[in-house]
Amino acid sequence: MTLSTPRVHIHYRRPPDREEVFTQRLVWDDPDVKITLAEDLILDPPIRILDRVVLERGSAAVWFTFPGLWHDIGRFHRADGTLTGIYANILTPPIILPGGVWETTDLFLDVWVDLQGRLSVLDEDQFRAAVARGWVTPGEEEMARREVSRIQREHDAGRWPPPVVEEWTLKRARG
Repeated sequence: MTLSTPRVHIHYRRPPDREEVFTQRLVWDDPDVKITLAEDLILDPPIRILDRVVLERGSAAVWFTFPGLWHDIGRFHRADGTLTGIYANILTPPIILPGGVWETTDLFLDVWVDLQGRLSVLDEDQFRAAVARGWVTPGEEEMARREVSRIQREHDAGRWPPPVVEEWTLKRARG
């Protein structure tokens, strides 16, 4: 493990023309997985998934970025540190540049695994609309669908999320 950059700046493009930059603390960095910590999130209103608040003002998320994969994973927590579930953004593989700059593009689809282990695919309507508007290329559409199917198969076989996501709790990331 090497920690050459204590903070990363994730340039997160949301088609057609939005980009946000998320600055997070890099807590683990190796070729297979990069783990960042986002703390004291400012969310108004809170983020709800399937009618449950999963992130709120003061929440934290431990993020897992896998170079070359078409998704990242977040361990979502309430402001009091309670784990609410596991979230995956379907996105373009991140481009990791020198100086702690990362770039990626959101492909609208998301995957949620609740605390009972139930998997849900989220935002399919947004994905279909983005494809129809040409915001997602045909190649990106195919890769996004493949990635969701792969995650579902891996989850059904008990192999997703990967063990590193269970190993890196909020307490460990903060340590």
